[in-house]
Amino acid sequence: MVWFLRFLFFTLIVRTIVLFVLGLNIRHRERLPKKGPAIIVANHNSHLDTLVLMTLLTPKLLPKVQPVAAADYFLRNKLFAWFALNIIGIIPIKRTREDRTADPLAPIVKALEQGQILIFFPEGSRGEAEQFTEFKTGIARLAGRCPDVPVIPVYLHGLGKALPKGEAVLVPFFCDVFVGESLAWTGDRSGYMNLLSASLHKLADEGQFPAWE
Repeated sequence: MVWFLRFLFFTLIVRTIVLFVLGLNIRHRERLPKKGPAIIVANHNSHLDTLVLMTLLTPKLLPKVQPVAAADYFLRNKLFAWFALNIIGIIPIKRTREDRTADPLAPIVKALEQGQILIFFPEGSRGEAEQFTEFKTGIARLAGRCPDVPVIPVYLHGLGKALPKGEAVLVPFFCDVFVGESLAWTGDRSGYMNLLSASLHKLADEGQFPAWE
């Protein structure tokens, strides 16, 4: 029953919003993963980011797609937690470690071992529209532990204006999605973070957006 509700939510509600409320231009769609395991890494300016990324993949892949999300935010009450876990399908992770021996990446690695396609936001939380914030190194640690899993960078533009952080009303706005080529593990975290940052900035530059943005 839950899987059917999830299917209806994304096919009837989310896809309708993406197709008819947002003007979405997707470049290099062919670079998106066709199967798991895989990690989609994107900049983060809006709650719409996750929903849009999930609709870019074919409906048959929906059961395999899981966003990595902050447990303290998405599990803050029972109703919201049920929706986040069952309909969105998040993998909740703790942003702070109370137990220093705990492995925060364990559930993510397990999902990849099971062939899932994960959505990962290296900035950690939503920033200002069309602005990058500092990337956290969790994605490099994950890539180092799963070096054979493809990591696909995606740059999202416009969603932070359609539904900015702190706003609840959706504003129709033309949005762009730029899909990059899969990144290979470099062997060290610093080099990998530089590669990821350069890739996302290159995708942003491809759009030739106005300098004021």
